[in-house]
Amino acid sequence: MKLAVLASAVVSAAAFAPNSVSRQGTALNMAGAIKPKLTYVPCVSTDDLPGPGKATSGVAGGLAICIAVDDDGKLYALGDKCPPINQPLSFGKVSAGAIQDPVLGTKFNLKTGQVAEGEWCTSPIGKILGGLFEASGVPVYPVKTKGKVVEVQVDVNYKAAFESQYWSGILDAQGKSNGKYY
Repeated sequence: MKLAVLASAVVSAAAFAPNSVSRQGTALNMAGAIKPKLTYVPCVSTDDLPGPGKATSGVAGGLAICIAVDDDGKLYALGDKCPPINQPLSFGKVSAGAIQDPVLGTKFNLKTGQVAEGEWCTSPIGKILGGLFEASGVPVYPVKTKGKVVEVQVDVNYKAAFESQYWSGILDAQGKSNGKYY
C-alpha cells in the first residue's frame, strides 16, 4: 500500500516537471516576434494592502502578483505562484527579508526572488515533493505607489507573445475557426 501511495505521488509530481519542446523552424515561428513592453500597471489599491509581515495578491497585466509588505512597511512584488506546484505565495508569511511558502516551507528572498540558502521545501510534505524538483525562484517586479494604487512594472505583451505560439487552424480546440475566445 505504501509503495502504491509513493508511486502515485511520484507520478503526480512528474506531471508538473518541466518539458521542453523545440519549435524552431515551424509555422508558429514564421510570424514576427512580439517584443516586450515594460509598463507600470495598476495591481491593488493601497486600501487593500495588509500590515507588515503579510502579503496579498493582485493581477497586473494578466499576471498573478504577490504584493508583500516587510516588517518596515516596504512593498515588494513577486510572482504569486510558488514552485514546484504553483500554490499562491501571497498566503505566505513575510519576515527577515523573505516570504515563506505556507505549504512546502520554501523561503524566497523578497529582493531577488531566489530561494534562501537551505530553505527549499522544508515542511514535511515539502521534503517529499521538493526532492523531485530542482530548486527554483520566483520572478520579482519593480513596484511603486501612485496615489491610492500600487503599480507593478510588467511586460504587457507577455501574454500575447506566449499565445502567439498557439496553433490555430481550420478548427481549434474550442471548435472555432478564428482561434479566439467566445
